[in-house]
Amino acid sequence: MEFFKPGVAYDFMKYRNQAVGASLLVCVLAAASLFWPGLNYGIDFSGGTELQVQFQGHIESSELRELLVDLHFESPDVIAVPEHEDTYIIRVRETTTLPEGIDETIASQLGEALDVETLAVRVSPGGDKVSIRFAGDADLAAIGTALTAAGVQVRGDVRRFGPEGDHRYEADLVGVADHMLAQLTDRLGDRAPREPDRVEWVGPRAGQQLRYAALRALLYSIAFIMVYVAFRFDLRFAPGGIIALLHDALFTVGVFVIAQREFNLTIVAALLTIIGYSINDTIVVFDRIRENLGRYRDKNLREIINISTSQTIGRTIMTSVMTMLSITPFMIWGTATIRDISFTMLVGFAIGTYSSIYVAAPITEWMDTYFRRRGEEAKARAAAAKPTTRSSRGARA
Repeated sequence: MEFFKPGVAYDFMKYRNQAVGASLLVCVLAAASLFWPGLNYGIDFSGGTELQVQFQGHIESSELRELLVDLHFESPDVIAVPEHEDTYIIRVRETTTLPEGIDETIASQLGEALDVETLAVRVSPGGDKVSIRFAGDADLAAIGTALTAAGVQVRGDVRRFGPEGDHRYEADLVGVADHMLAQLTDRLGDRAPREPDRVEWVGPRAGQQLRYAALRALLYSIAFIMVYVAFRFDLRFAPGGIIALLHDALFTVGVFVIAQREFNLTIVAALLTIIGYSINDTIVVFDRIRENLGRYRDKNLREIINISTSQTIGRTIMTSVMTMLSITPFMIWGTATIRDISFTMLVGFAIGTYSSIYVAAPITEWMDTYFRRRGEEAKARAAAAKPTTRSSRGARA
């Protein structure tokens, strides 16, 4: 199947200024959207609690969301699990039900209730466990009483752990998920939730670290790709490929801001996939340009780019279309996470095909013009300096 006639050179570079101008405008708007309204970070990056739970009776996702808002949970996200009836993934911003400074409060209550010195108190960032270390043996019941007096709800019994000489104790606490399920049980009665299938939480500090790690992963991948392209082809090819990658990533993230879809580690993995796909498509075009540079020595780079792009456009379009067609069913019938990944790839593959033609190639042409002009200026300066050198030698003679 051929959509483009072989042997015909289409003038793609005729519209390069308009295309690059439009791309620049879109990238500026996408960069501005990162500050307002900003990305809708998932709990991977913003911190929060996520649980998957099945209810004993039927409940709509909108009803459950309104109920969670009424229970004072911040920005609840309710996602139905298609494979299981009345099963939902619930995400909230809260990671703990405990106030700040709870460690000091617990240490103070332990000091009043026990004769042994308290060496350390640590409450987990998720507020679901407390660990205590004493200078000597301590009474388990007295520890439980002190924790209750400090305003901490203990789930189960206080227990000792570690070696015999290490006086460490721990207790499970009522966390956000337990607190939520208890309130939902009170409100829903016969439709109360069952025991959760899973509970996960990420603290705000850990979420911030994950954001930085994800950004570093993107930047490192782009930097190494730039080095590869510079060695694989020529230094003048590298800026076009790298700017095209940045364009694709920024455009895709901008679409996520507009759609207000959740941005998490899974989407970062999809972005890395898009970067790999985009540079592969760009290198195919660059490789054909390099071949044609030796084949058509009487043509300028703009003409060679048009010829090379025309020779590869059929392969580029067919590859992109078939890839997007294979992703579309996941976008329609997949789970929430799969749909987000598929959406990211659909947007990224489409814009990656565009950027290989109208971002990477024009910038490569401009870089070639820049290097050629510098070379001509250097030759002109060298030619102008030669008579001066001869005249000075003649004067000395």
